[in-house]
Amino acid sequence: MWEIVFMRDTFQKHTLLSIARGALEEYFYGTPSLLPEEYPFLKEKRALFITLRRKRKLRGCIGTIMADKPLMESVPTMALHAALEDSRFSPLTCEELQEVTIEISLLTAPKKISSIDEIVLGVDGVIVKYKGCQGLFLPQVAKETGWSKEEFLAQLCRGKAGLSPNAWQDPDVDLYTFQAEVFSEEDSNLLNR
Repeated sequence: MWEIVFMRDTFQKHTLLSIARGALEEYFYGTPSLLPEEYPFLKEKRALFITLRRKRKLRGCIGTIMADKPLMESVPTMALHAALEDSRFSPLTCEELQEVTIEISLLTAPKKISSIDEIVLGVDGVIVKYKGCQGLFLPQVAKETGWSKEEFLAQLCRGKAGLSPNAWQDPDVDLYTFQAEVFSEEDSNLLNR
């Protein structure tokens, strides 16, 4: 078993949220974002997802499961991708920006599992892979939807990986779990907008 390392520092979370918002404001308003000093944690390579919500409804969510770029690069990049490139939504508009709340999910490395009994809904995110198809649900999806484990996996296979809803039962399908530290601008101790 590998050790889960999360950032628990409020300052670090605040800084990452500020970087994400700054990237969006620079794109929409043309105002250069003020980059923080070179803090060592910004050089850490972490997989992450940026989720945008407008009036508490999903407005965009994009990220990466590969920890191949430092946070200083991946946070603004994923914020812009979530705003402009999530194929489920039209691109975010300048008018919507002030109504959008940013959420960041920092991911642990995925771990291959051999049974769905190893999945803890609400704690584990899940990745399904099969013959070049792949889908992912963040841990918070289970909490937000209230799905059973079987419903969660069926929705993941069908809606995210383009597979049949019961593909997760196929022994050739690979399942992985990961955890995430999730923080948002809605967390009152992190960002006052």
